[in-house]
Amino acid sequence: MRSIGEMARDSGLGVSALRFYDRAGVLVPAWVDPVSGYRWYEPGQLDEARLLARLRRAGMPLADVRLVLAGWSNADTDLVRGLLQAHLRRLELGLSNARGELSALRAVLDHRENPMTSLGTATVRLSVPAPELAAALDAVRFAAGTDPELPMLCGVLFDIEGEDLRAVTTDRYRLAVARARTTGHDAGRVRIIVPLPLADAMRALLDGEETAELTVDGGRVALETGDRRTTGRCLDHDFPDYRRLVHLPGRRRTLVDVAALQKSLATGPVRTSEPRNQDGPPRALSVLQLADDGTVTVCGDDDEDQHHIAVNRDFLHHALTAGSRPQLLLEFTTPTAPLTIRRPDDEHTFSLLMPVRLEN
Repeated sequence: MRSIGEMARDSGLGVSALRFYDRAGVLVPAWVDPVSGYRWYEPGQLDEARLLARLRRAGMPLADVRLVLAGWSNADTDLVRGLLQAHLRRLELGLSNARGELSALRAVLDHRENPMTSLGTATVRLSVPAPELAAALDAVRFAAGTDPELPMLCGVLFDIEGEDLRAVTTDRYRLAVARARTTGHDAGRVRIIVPLPLADAMRALLDGEETAELTVDGGRVALETGDRRTTGRCLDHDFPDYRRLVHLPGRRRTLVDVAALQKSLATGPVRTSEPRNQDGPPRALSVLQLADDGTVTVCGDDDEDQHHIAVNRDFLHHALTAGSRPQLLLEFTTPTAPLTIRRPDDEHTFSLLMPVRLEN
């Protein structure tokens, strides 16, 4: 007999997915311990679970999954082939429709006026305290994207407006924002994307207490501290409008001890989720619960509550570390809305983590 954890490891289905398919009557364990409630599976159910994992990755509806499993167990190859072919036709039609909609959206974007100051004409010179810019880069670096298919995310956005410089990064699954004070810029809003290698080179210069000089001239950006200087080209892309993503209504706030929460993440229960791509390893998730008294706990597999929020455990660890405070504010909204990690002494430095669904 295999435990649910062993079945999850060997089949490619997460524990939460196996529990979901049990409740749906699709893949029912051979035996459930009446005392502990633990699920146990017969060896012969492994092939069925692997088939189910493939159908799940292919996005087949649950009703069709039931029929495929029934046809598979009865060796009804005509039924199975017909269901697979029908699902493939639906996917191809959906892809065709999606391409049409996205093409129309691109046409609309092409005709919209770009609200950013043109990089070809912008000339900006400003001063920023080196410690503040260093702290801002440290606070957002962990959330920068690395996907070459999305080059606009492979950098740090410098959003300059008035006396504020906001550093912003996102890889779609997390977003980080930090602010540094500036002087010398009184023109309109200017946004540039500093590629990650150049942002890292800038950070290496910011090791003192002096004032750094930032210059944007056309498509190039330079940073000077004392007699040291680094310069390079900005990324010629548009960064997403992050301001639309950071206003979350109905927040429940609680102040957490970072060291204690990090320990709970390291030693507490871990759930697994399917990777974003078929070849990647499963993702480790931590499921958080906010009690009425403000206590945050890491929940186990047997704890089920519609108000729990699941996040990538490594992402949460990185966000807590980047918060650089012994205590941080966690802001909860709903299980489908981002989790916010914020410094209690600085409302302008925070990060968002997208939740992960636990069930199919």
